[in-house]
This record gives sequence, structure tokens and C-alpha cells, in this order.
Amino acid sequence: MPSAPAPKPPHPAPAPAPAPESGPRRAMRRLGLETDVDLALHLPLRYEDETRLTPIAQARDGDLVQIEGTVLDARVEQRSRPQLVVRLGDGEGKSDLVLRFLHFYPSHRKAFAPGERVRVRGEVRGGFFGREMVHPTFKVVRADTPLPQTLTPVYPSSAQLPQAYLRKAIASALQFARLDEVLPPALVPAGWPSLRQALLTLHHPPADATAAALADGSHPAWQRLKFEELLAQQLAQQLAREERAALRAPRLAAPPRAKARPAGASLHDRLLATLPFHLTAAQQRVAHEIAADMATERPMHRLLQGDVGCGKTVVAALAAAIAIDAGWQCALMAPTEILAEQHLRKLVQWLEPLGVQVAWLTGSRRGKARERMRALVASGEAALVVGTQAVIQEGVQFARLGLGIVDEQHRFGVAQRLALRRKLGEGAQADAARGAPALEPHLLMMTATPIPRTLAMTYFADLDLSTIDELPPGRSPIVTKLFAQPRRDDVIARIGDEIALGRQAYWVCPLIDESTSADDSADTEPAPRAGAADLRNVIATHRELSEAFPGHAVGLLHGRLRAAEKAAVMSAFASGATSVLVATTVIEVGVDVPNASLMVVEHAERFGLAQLHQLRGRIGRGSVASVCVLLYGSPLSELGKARLKAMSQTQDGFEIARLDLQIRGPGEIIGTRQSGDALLRFADLDEDGDLLRQARHAAGELLAHDRPAALKHLQRWLRGRLDFAKA
Repeated sequence: MPSAPAPKPPHPAPAPAPAPESGPRRAMRRLGLETDVDLALHLPLRYEDETRLTPIAQARDGDLVQIEGTVLDARVEQRSRPQLVVRLGDGEGKSDLVLRFLHFYPSHRKAFAPGERVRVRGEVRGGFFGREMVHPTFKVVRADTPLPQTLTPVYPSSAQLPQAYLRKAIASALQFARLDEVLPPALVPAGWPSLRQALLTLHHPPADATAAALADGSHPAWQRLKFEELLAQQLAQQLAREERAALRAPRLAAPPRAKARPAGASLHDRLLATLPFHLTAAQQRVAHEIAADMATERPMHRLLQGDVGCGKTVVAALAAAIAIDAGWQCALMAPTEILAEQHLRKLVQWLEPLGVQVAWLTGSRRGKARERMRALVASGEAALVVGTQAVIQEGVQFARLGLGIVDEQHRFGVAQRLALRRKLGEGAQADAARGAPALEPHLLMMTATPIPRTLAMTYFADLDLSTIDELPPGRSPIVTKLFAQPRRDDVIARIGDEIALGRQAYWVCPLIDESTSADDSADTEPAPRAGAADLRNVIATHRELSEAFPGHAVGLLHGRLRAAEKAAVMSAFASGATSVLVATTVIEVGVDVPNASLMVVEHAERFGLAQLHQLRGRIGRGSVASVCVLLYGSPLSELGKARLKAMSQTQDGFEIARLDLQIRGPGEIIGTRQSGDALLRFADLDEDGDLLRQARHAAGELLAHDRPAALKHLQRWLRGRLDFAKA
């Protein structure tokens, strides 16, 4: 008799749906506040003094005070919108205080029931019915409710994250966060508190704390926190340098000349011989530094910096020639198609006549054209590859990549720079799979945003630094003039004078900054700060100037144009067919039109110093004296006045960068803030040089004598972000 079929196992019970994430918790996660340590390091923006009470009779107009009293009456007044009006008395005088709430909830009416004792804090101002506070903070108390003994923190937050919720979460985190001491006592200067005590002081300073010391960062608690942060950053950089020292790269040196070959027959020497200009002394110096790096087995990791127009592209071309001469490929990546195409034109002009096959890879290249270029790269026929971030996309394989060049590296997001490092490392992995020695490509990064020495020492401690500190001869001087918006017609008239002489002009309309994750096919731009979209402003300005100069072509360029349209607009301007180019900041880098002698930047007060300097660098590339006009709106803030004054007084990119560092901070200059993961949150590179030196020394000592402690310290500070230090 056949056995009965085995019973089917019961269906597993469906997993319970995860509890929906509350609004405040979701807001905390968006701020990166996911662990107790994250919360402990989320420091206050400012403090409120709730440790003392002020009698109503002593409060003066404009004072920010805390008052405790009894609710005498509360009513809803019907005006244009209902208002909750509360009358408060403290029993110490004849004066009462009116509390006015233009927006309120039923809980407000319950809290302000007559007879309730409340504590309110806000700004006192005169009103029709006497002194009043509008929308004060408040809490219901008893007669014996004690006053706080420490200042009350006000944290960076969002609309979905109330201060009360955040304060409670941080207070809990400070109890449970693992903030034990990992540093040897000898490395911590005497008189500094422990990390836990420092954070407790900064979150809840005592009422008698020196406000100035807390504000300027000189308090010992601040010193300890900044030192810890700088130490983590220096440890990451020194470990990255150690890791790189263990890698091997191909020796890229020009092949030795055979006796039968004429002198100067290497590609490098032939390129030098055919250039229509002589290198400056600074270009020769940095080219020698790069060549010396490439001739060794240690992977080059060098940053080439120089002011706008100093001639970095030709130095990159000479480095590429050395790699190609040695039988390896070179890849050059730029952040936008406009800049990549500018490089392509120059490199094709210089290298194709010498027999170099150049491939062009961008996101706008599709179908057969893209596959043909990828095939040239994979076979090794294309010795030089130029493009945008399409160079690092899936499906792009190099035959023998020996040199990677990244232009305007700070304009790529951290994730993109890490993707480039991985792409450069694919060749080494392939070599190892074949049993050959794994070889890493050399890496040259370039930036036209000059970097102050302190910043370079800190953020680029694992980089070798080359600086082109002189401009090629023949560059015309640039005069910078400031014009208020009411003089706009005068500026338009000046453009008419320039184009009548056969010259060209730019007119740039404002955007805040450039997106770090722009799609290859469009140099996308972020939303403006306020008002109508800046794109409409660009179009309106284009229409206005087209009507003002009916006999001349006026071009329009912005990030929402298709790649082919942008290329056509730039080609027309470069050829001289277009007299005026109205554009957004897509022309900020890489555009080289020697005949352009006038640059107008509208609403210049909206731009950062470095961006204004980059835009100004688009002119002055020929022999004609050039003028940069900064049109500004009123009223100007003190910061705006200082920024525009600096632009009018100096053309020194390094001085501009120093001022920009003071105003905007290092994250904006090197681009880490683009990823939301700035490596320095507390230290000030312009003021904390002594701490930086201490941290650099301590990092060396810790790695030499207590590596486990060093790794623990790194994990605490750069949890999940250790790779960012290598990008």
C-alpha cells in the first residue's frame, strides 16, 4: 500500500512589515545622524541662556530674555487670521507681558489656560497694548521647577526635526556613545579635557562659561575636538601614502634613442619642437617634476595647480607623450563636455600630426560611434583617450593604461574620483590574473583653483604638489570694474563699442554653483537661490542683447542644451561668427577665445570668489587689453562688498583662493562638500596651524608605536569614509 504523501510544510508566516520611520528619525538620517557617535559630534550652532529669569518690569525693548509668570487670561482674536493672545504677569510689578501667536494649535490653548505657570523666552518689543513677545518659546512649569544649570544648545536641524526631539536624542547619545580614550596620554597636551568631557562641555556649557572662548574656538574643549579631527585626517593621509608606496607602476620614460635615430625623434621631443610657443620656466620645471615621477616604479600621485591661463594643458600633453612613447595609453578626464572638447581640440592639433590616435568618449556619444571608440581603446590603437566621466563607465576597457590625467579634479564628486581610482586599478588586477606583476597607472590631477599652502598641506598631504606660478608672455592685462545694476545700459553700450572694433564679449547670468554629479550629456546646473529660474534670466538677456545689436549674432549657451547644440554655439563663438555669448557658468572653465576682450557677470554678488576668478580668466587670452565688468545688485551685504572689492584689487589667484578659504571653507574649494562628507567639520585651516602641526607629529608617532590605537581613532572619525581620504 503506497505511503501517504508527506504533508506539505506550512507556508512561512510573512515577515512583519518594518515599522514606518517617523518624520524626525528620517530627518536625522538625512543629516547623517545614524549612530551615537554621529549625534555626539553634532555640535550646537549657538546657545540660549535659560539659566536666569528677568522680571517683566526690567525687560527692555529688543532684549532677548526669559520670563516666568502666571497666565492672567488667554483669548483668540479674530483679525485677518485668528491670533492667540496671552497676558502674563509675574507678580513683581504692575507690568504685564503680552504673548502673541499668529500660528497656534489646541495644545497652545491648553498650555496657556488661566492660572497656569509658564516660562517663556523671546525678544521683547513695544506693542499697542504694552510690551509683548511674538511666538516665544515656552514650557509649563511649577513654582519649584529649577532653572537649568547649563546653557541650552540650539542645533543645526530641519523643519522635520524639532529642537526638543534632537536635544533629547543627543543627550541620550552622549550617555551611551563609545567615547573612551584611545590616544596615549603623552600625545594629548596637558590641560585638555578627555574627548567625552570636551563634548559634554560643548553640548552643555556651564552658565559661567566664557562665551568668547566658546565662540572663537580657543576653549580647551574646542582644542581637544579639533585636534582629534585633524589627527584622524592626518592618519588617513599617512596611511594612504604608505599604501601607495607599496604599489608598483610602469616605468614611463622615453625610449633610449638608437644611434641611427636623429636627435629629438621621441614623441616628447617632437611635440616640443612643433609647439608654436616656448614653455615658461615654470612649465619646464613642473614638466620635469612629472617626468621624473613617471620614470620611477612608484605610482605618481601628483597635483598640478596653476592660475587660469597658465598653460597646464601643454604640460599634460607632454606627460601623455612620455607615456605613449613608452608604449602605454593615457586617459584624460574632464568634468564637462565643453572642457573635455577644449582639451580634445588642442591635443588633436598637437599630437595627431605626430601619428597619435586619439579617442573621444562622452555620455552624448551613443550607438556605433561609441562602440567604435571603445574598440579603439580596448585594442590599444587609441593611445590617448579624452572624455568626461564616460571614461570610467562600465564597458570601457583599456589595453595598457599607464597614465590617468584628471582636470579640475575638485569639480568631480568624491564618488566619481573613487570610481576613477578603481578604473585605473583594473589594469593592475588583469596583470595579476595573468601572473604578471600588478602595475598601477600613474595619476596626474590638475586644478585651476589655486590652493593655499595650508590647505594643500592638510587635504593633499599624500599628494606631491607642482605649481605653475607664472603666466605665458603676451597675455593682456585684465581690468576689473564694478557697476551697480542701474548702470546696465552703460555696460550694454560698452559691448557695442567692443564688437564695433571686431572683438567679442561674454555675458554671464548667475547660478549658485555647478552640480557635482552632472550628467555627461548635459552640464546640469542647480536651482538659483531665489526668484525666477536663472535659465529664464539667460534667455531674457539673450533676447535683450539680440535686440540691442541687430547686426550681430548673439549666442546662447546653457546646460540644458543638447551636446550638439552646445558644440555648435561654442564653435560659432570660437570662429568669430558670434559677437556676444550669453551663458551660464558652463563657460567657467576650459573656454579659450583669444578675441574675447569683455566679460560681464550679472549679479556678481551671488558668486563665490573662486568662481568669479575663473570666469574672469575666460578673457585676457589675446594681445588686446580686456575688461571684466561685475554688475551687482543693491543692497550689498558686508561680505558681498568685501568679495567684490577683493576682485577689483587683485588678479592673483592664490590671494583670491586665500580669501575664498576664509569665506567659504575648504570643502567648497576642493569639493568634498559636494558629497556631503567634508573631512574637516570643526578645525579652521586658517587659524589652527599649530594644531595641524601637532596632529601631523602625533599621527607619525601613533602609526610608529601604537597602530591599533591609530586604527581605532580612524574608525571613530572616518567610519565608512576612509576611502574619501584617498580620493
